[in-house]
Amino acid sequence: MLVLSNIEVMYSNVILVLKGVSLEVRPGQIVVLLGANGAGKTTTLKAVSGLLYTETGQVTDGDITFQGKSIKAVSPHRIVRQGLIQVQEGRRIFKHFTVEEELKVGAYVAGSRAEVKTDLEKIYNYFPRLASLRRRTCGLLSGGEQQMLVIGRALITQPKLIMLDEPSLGLSPLMVEEIFSIIKTINQDEKTSMLLVEQNAMLSLSIGDYGYVMENGRVVMDGPARQLIDNEDIKEFYLGLSQVGQRKSYRDIKHYKRRKRWLA
Repeated sequence: MLVLSNIEVMYSNVILVLKGVSLEVRPGQIVVLLGANGAGKTTTLKAVSGLLYTETGQVTDGDITFQGKSIKAVSPHRIVRQGLIQVQEGRRIFKHFTVEEELKVGAYVAGSRAEVKTDLEKIYNYFPRLASLRRRTCGLLSGGEQQMLVIGRALITQPKLIMLDEPSLGLSPLMVEEIFSIIKTINQDEKTSMLLVEQNAMLSLSIGDYGYVMENGRVVMDGPARQLIDNEDIKEFYLGLSQVGQRKSYRDIKHYKRRKRWLA
């Protein structure tokens, strides 16, 4: 469905950020992209969605295909019309719109359709909390409610693939679990593929099918989600756990040895 083939991304014709990234999202899959801050995860999503141009970035090598067609040079609004949409980090909304007006924005971005009312009810079924807040001004919503809203706004476009950038950012553990449960339900019910960028490694891998780990603009590890959950390097980097299950300080983890092994 979505295939990145050895892509390189450069900002301002000077800064090389992605250095030969390859990954694949198959129909119906949830694929998780892990990595520390600055690893290149968000840049990867923007390369796919066409939003690099807003930051003087461009794909300088490799190719990106969606449903068998190259989208490397396609404008963002045309990519959305093809059924691929990105939910950006930070829950970007029109703060003075009501919840229902915000959802309708998503519907009209994808092309005005007669069944908008039906689509709204579907979103409210997935997010009952939004149904009770449909007349509420978006700027007055909690962080978790806003995250539900932007996912709902993406879903109302009837996408084939949704890219989610750090949906757990700044949310309470209970809210994160609720949102991840809804993400999994949407994936199962709608057969919507997902590319999920997250730092909550264990929770994201628990709902994912496949995972990739990025370091310094490269993919350094990949495999089935269940296999990555059990991987000692993943446990040590993301949970600070040693092989015997004892919590360790990140200062005690010899990162350079791990990176050398991954990049070898």
